[in-house]
Amino acid sequence: MTQDDAGDADDGGGFDVDDWSRLRPFTGAVASLDDVQARRAVFALADTTDPRPLDMELPQPLIWWDDDGEQAAVAVQAEVHIGPDGERMEVLGLILPDGGSAVALLDDVDLVDDSDPTWRELVAGAVDPAAGEEG
Repeated sequence: MTQDDAGDADDGGGFDVDDWSRLRPFTGAVASLDDVQARRAVFALADTTDPRPLDMELPQPLIWWDDDGEQAAVAVQAEVHIGPDGERMEVLGLILPDGGSAVALLDDVDLVDDSDPTWRELVAGAVDPAAGEEG
């Protein structure tokens, strides 16, 4: 997503435990479809009201709890939207260690720092699956 510079492009846009902080966040605005297509942002939501940036420090390491269990990720985008049902949604754009991206609700993640042993193990397992085969 954020690796448009030639120096970052050779790794496919992913990260490991030592270089996650180079990921450039999308901050200060609500992302548009143009931002997503230009790979400056992970997502752009439609059919919501009162969209605005969510005030949080980015990039932010986290553990994302999805249908497949826990995954390491780094939040690079954070927005607040009011859904069609009037519910406030705090939405994060995530970069995964393999360079993929995902969208998650703030309620579905645990914010951590890069010294968190579980996060480090999950990143290592995602970058090198043989490293995560213990236990």
